[in-house]
Amino acid sequence: MQQRSDSFPKKYAGLALVTLVLVLMPWAAQWFGNSWVRILDVALLYVMLALGLNIVVGFAGLLDLGYIAFYAVGAYLYGLLASPQLTDNFDWISSAFPAGLHTSIWIMLPLGALVAALFGVLLGTPTLKLRGDYLAIVTLGFGEIIRIFLNNLNAPLNITNGPQGINFIDPVRMGSVSFDKPLDVAGVHTGSLVLYYYLFLVLAILIMVVCMHLQNSRLGRAWTAIREDETAAKAMGINTRNVKLLAFALGASFGGVSGGMFSAFQGFVSPESFGLMESIIILCMVVLGGMGHIPGVILGALLLSGFPEFLRQVVTPLQQDLFGHVLVDAEILRSLIYGLTMILVMLYRPQGLWPARRGTGRRVANRGAA
Repeated sequence: MQQRSDSFPKKYAGLALVTLVLVLMPWAAQWFGNSWVRILDVALLYVMLALGLNIVVGFAGLLDLGYIAFYAVGAYLYGLLASPQLTDNFDWISSAFPAGLHTSIWIMLPLGALVAALFGVLLGTPTLKLRGDYLAIVTLGFGEIIRIFLNNLNAPLNITNGPQGINFIDPVRMGSVSFDKPLDVAGVHTGSLVLYYYLFLVLAILIMVVCMHLQNSRLGRAWTAIREDETAAKAMGINTRNVKLLAFALGASFGGVSGGMFSAFQGFVSPESFGLMESIIILCMVVLGGMGHIPGVILGALLLSGFPEFLRQVVTPLQQDLFGHVLVDAEILRSLIYGLTMILVMLYRPQGLWPARRGTGRRVANRGAA
């Protein structure tokens, strides 16, 4: 008991240190330019996406190569309901909303999660009996169908504005605070990118907490059983159909939330942001960090979203200083490192950089003895 009580101060001290680092990180990054704060914002969006995909791939063991479709659904839903796109192209909407569509974030967050979850069920329903490569091909096709629809829904009715995308999307607003303008609090000048950083951080933490509760719940144990052996799980009385659909729906809902925030953050969305490569990158984040392990997935998302931007910011100027010209383009170098990293991980660390610990029996036994 004494050993356990001694661990509490260390635990809270570590938590306080992590909190302090997260709070001060955008201010430290701002010293090197606003582009680094923007990199942090994008990294947090990828953290939310990776946590959502981890439910499907890591917890339930269902290979999903079309996860970016839910990101697109959330982004376009926010774009349509918080921009002039619909009011400019449909007179009946313009007459019903003469002041324009400026849907509140408090409505868009749950609505984006709900609509994306419905699309998750739509994807999951025809794939219930598929596994492995067949499941991957179907989900890949679903992601491409969504992208192609968004690219072509500009005729005969202009809904998505086709390849041109949706412009003039409202930023996040909370009361009188608009996130596209700096905010002065107690004499501290807080820029737009820093405001979005704190919003994304709060959402990422909420999603992480939800994922932790799901993992330790009865539903999480059912997902684990399906991942290890679906036939045995079914024999034990688990309704594999409903449990799989819940995995697709819950994972998709987090993608929808992240997509809505991406739309508000960018102020613009187009189909080219939701290609197959994005799905592969998010899957690589989950695999690299450690499938099924929430801290590992967060680590993988931060590494694969932040390191390429680091290369773009550092490698090109460094080559110009050393050689007078660019020998290897940052984009080529990024793809090379991506491929090399995944090869090395699969060869020497197939469980990921930070996998979940095995053998909890000793921990349970020690707890019983205490």
